[in-house]
Amino acid sequence: MKLYVARQPILDRKKNLYAYELLFREGLNNYFPVIDGDEATSRVLSGSFFTMGLEKITGKKLAFINFTKNLLYQETPLLFPPKTTVIEVLEHISPEPVILERLKRFSQKGYTIALDDFKVRPGMKELIDVSDIVKIDFRSTPPQMLEPLVVYMKKRNLHLLAEKVETLEEFQNALNLGFDYFQGYFFCKPEILMAKDVSSTNMNLLTILAEVNKSDFDFGKIETVFVQDVSISYKLLRYINSAFFKISREITSIKEAALYLGQDELRRFVSLIAMSKIARNKPDELVRQACVKARFCEAVGEKCRATVNPGELFTAGLFSNIDAILDQPMAEIMRKLPLSRRIKETLTGNKTELSIYLDLIYCYENVDWGRVRQFAKTLALPEDEIPAIYAQACESANCLTE
Repeated sequence: MKLYVARQPILDRKKNLYAYELLFREGLNNYFPVIDGDEATSRVLSGSFFTMGLEKITGKKLAFINFTKNLLYQETPLLFPPKTTVIEVLEHISPEPVILERLKRFSQKGYTIALDDFKVRPGMKELIDVSDIVKIDFRSTPPQMLEPLVVYMKKRNLHLLAEKVETLEEFQNALNLGFDYFQGYFFCKPEILMAKDVSSTNMNLLTILAEVNKSDFDFGKIETVFVQDVSISYKLLRYINSAFFKISREITSIKEAALYLGQDELRRFVSLIAMSKIARNKPDELVRQACVKARFCEAVGEKCRATVNPGELFTAGLFSNIDAILDQPMAEIMRKLPLSRRIKETLTGNKTELSIYLDLIYCYENVDWGRVRQFAKTLALPEDEIPAIYAQACESANCLTE
């Protein structure tokens, strides 16, 4: 049994990663947690999900997980570690005595309780009293109701999470109202306030990125990067000795690390570290997302034996958020970089052979499972292999950006 798990980031007021919400599906025919909780849910969670590994997806960050009424009755949340689990109580759950008793017990054991998609309705005070976080749909809640809701919740020492925050303007409005956490992809949008050029430092890094991702790149360019930047050497040693590689002994020299990784993996490492330097004044989650997309697209290309070069897919995924990182129009950035014509066309919105791979990861992370299935069929990619590819891409990104 394969469990499909997608993650959506939750950021704090400084745009630092606070947690991920985990969204589940058991195969591409049955939704989780709408499946029969009495019959199968515990088996799914304790089997497939824990086999995949919670930390592989979340990187030790908090995990917001939706639990149905049946799951709360069965005390299924106790399968998860309390220090890293936020129990999301779905919006249609009523404050029945048994539910309230369960939530109080979970809270006493150290779990954080969040009310999902909060709406004012009878009996909500009892649920509020046993909760720590209240999630409010920022788009569907009338603006005139937001401020009174914030004041009411703050008086009860609750943290507020604005979900479906998709623009920088919405983020700023929620920030000004007093929300503590923000869920949505607002941070992936470029903030183009005025015409500005890319700094010479960033332009050099971008050029290195483009060069090392060519099929015929000069290995000497990578060696130069390590010589010039001690911090990259340090990160390489941390990366090679991380749990991702599961090496039995510690590697302590740059040369040995480079030999162990091999040319392709070393090129990926330099690319992602260079990207993190370019994005040093931006939310770390932007780099994580670029890393996940790069590794996912490359792995899918290898798995389905694509007619396009997997390395080209890696580069397309890596640069997919570069407009938000540099706060410049994508077309302007592409004009300055020595990337392939196909990558430039893909990232500026034209449909190419690379587009379907980026569409697949986009739909997976946005839990558009119907289109995920459609794309998998088009690519002749076995559906049940997608969760492992995604989990490994997340694990790689976590190791590189922790």
